Amino acid sequence: MTTTTEARTSTRLLLVVVCVVVLATATTLANRVLPGWAYPVCGAVTAAVLLTLAFGAGYTSAELGVSRATLGRAAIAGLIGSAFFLLLFGIAAAVPGLRTVYHDGRVGTPDLLQLVWLTLGRITFGTVIVEEIAFRSVLPALLGARDDRWRWGPILGASAFFGLWHFLPALAVGRNAAVHAALGGIPASVLQVLAMVAAAAAGVFLHAWRHFGRGVLASVLVHFTANVGGLVIAVAVQS
Repeated sequence: MTTTTEARTSTRLLLVVVCVVVLATATTLANRVLPGWAYPVCGAVTAAVLLTLAFGAGYTSAELGVSRATLGRAAIAGLIGSAFFLLLFGIAAAVPGLRTVYHDGRVGTPDLLQLVWLTLGRITFGTVIVEEIAFRSVLPALLGARDDRWRWGPILGASAFFGLWHFLPALAVGRNAAVHAALGGIPASVLQVLAMVAAAAAGVFLHAWRHFGRGVLASVLVHFTANVGGLVIAVAVQS
């Protein structure tokens, strides 16, 4: 029995290492090598590879949070979280003193077709799908997360990887007007670390929705609303 348990643990750790290597390769390709149009393709392929590895190792759809049995509950939980974010965005857009959070140099001035591409292509597949499958589905399962009980170790572990995943994107965080006004005097390297810590904290928050909804669809909907809602309002405010 001990030998079997040790073998399973070794296999699980090996899978974690393989998944981390896949993710490190994917983020480097997406942010430094591939052309812009390939960003969502890279995300979709990476998500498929991670799920294939997990299913191949014997993990079930329930353990990975993609079971049809909990789809309805996950959808309801996700819609509740989405409504919460839309309320926050509406308040920030309505209060003049808070609108600086939408003044972000990374947004630019996309036209309608570009906005559709950014929201339904780049963000949906290049960001939301790959990140939720990686950090709220596959890695938590490999680290020992369970839907019937909140386990801090696997959740914090997956969230820490989520923070590290933002190493390259965090380089541009200072281009947000609100961030620059509040933390502009901080060295760029420190600001980058703070951005990754914030991403890790967001990872815990998103896993809470996945846990509450008993499925990764819940965190997908919340993540999608947070990213797309923020982008759309930022474009509207800056136009």
